[in-house]
Amino acid sequence: MIRVDLRSDTVTHPTPEMRRAMAKAEVGDDVYGDDPTTNKLQEKAASILGKQAGLFVASGTQGNLTSVLSHCTRGDAFVLGDKAHIFQSEAGGTSVLGGVVMKTVPNNADGTLNEADIRAAAAKGDYHKARVKLLAIENTQNLCGGVALSPRQTAAHVAVARDMGLKVHLDGARIFNAAVYFKCNPKELTRGVDSVTFCLSKGLSCPIGSIVCGDKDFIDEANRWRKMLGGGMRQVGIIAAAGLVALDSMIDRLAEDHENARKLAFGLAEIQGVDLDPAAVQTNIVRFGIPSRKGNEIAAGLYKEGIYVNPGDSALRLVTHYGVDSEDIDYTLEAMRRVVAAVTDRTVSAPKAGRNGRSAEGRASAAKRTTAPRR
Repeated sequence: MIRVDLRSDTVTHPTPEMRRAMAKAEVGDDVYGDDPTTNKLQEKAASILGKQAGLFVASGTQGNLTSVLSHCTRGDAFVLGDKAHIFQSEAGGTSVLGGVVMKTVPNNADGTLNEADIRAAAAKGDYHKARVKLLAIENTQNLCGGVALSPRQTAAHVAVARDMGLKVHLDGARIFNAAVYFKCNPKELTRGVDSVTFCLSKGLSCPIGSIVCGDKDFIDEANRWRKMLGGGMRQVGIIAAAGLVALDSMIDRLAEDHENARKLAFGLAEIQGVDLDPAAVQTNIVRFGIPSRKGNEIAAGLYKEGIYVNPGDSALRLVTHYGVDSEDIDYTLEAMRRVVAAVTDRTVSAPKAGRNGRSAEGRASAAKRTTAPRR
């Protein structure tokens, strides 16, 4: 049975090298700080991102939560985009668990925040207003279609935050996708920020975990919050071992995911009824509109074809990752044409020559495969 899982890059399976490393990992007790594999991972991550120290956490959500709570105290506020993952998809944890107010400003299509909006949201008020302590930005920006903030754009956000007396937290869940897209050193994308998180369990293909990085004092405080949130784990080196493999071998290959996403985007754009500008796709996330609120029906139809996508009313998101190859993209496009035609009761236009990178015969051959994608 064919299965192409495009719900998220969190569905990746660990590589064979990761499994071997996990099996033989040297471990200790991380709460006591003596798990050598975890310590090595934290030090390596901090070095890659140009920070003093790192902290292994269970998830990106826990990483963002510990970071915000380390920067702010109860009754404080922080500014972030209205499409930020922290605001949209983390269950309001900073407010519920930390008593920290979220002040949202509009995200632009390129993922950025307008300087004037930041200044207005962070302006000092009287005692009726929560004190704003922090600016949170995101790179890549998930809900804006995986767009990447450049070093220049990041520096501009840091500059206005500093002028307003704010700290800066970077939700860098997919920061390495941004670095690969811009062909730059990851340090260029984290320069000036006070804290940054990134996910090991997304495009880097680890089974569990994220890393928080910052200066030593910040990480000490984050460690206290991690403990309070129940995130203090013991022989976590078994998991951290996969992270070391990821940082050594899984960053450069993200370019393959980007290539597959572009191929997918250009193919989708040729399907009548799909609203998508393929040129806007930068990394591994493809978001597109569906007319007449048929997204849930299309997702259900794709599921019957062995293609897993998250349902959505008038828009869908597909995410490429390790385990999804070019032939899987061919099969997905063929299935999408069939499903969209069936659901919208329209004749789907034929693909334009050359834009999908394979002939019709090649796509038909891919559609006949009966094995799961290579891992």
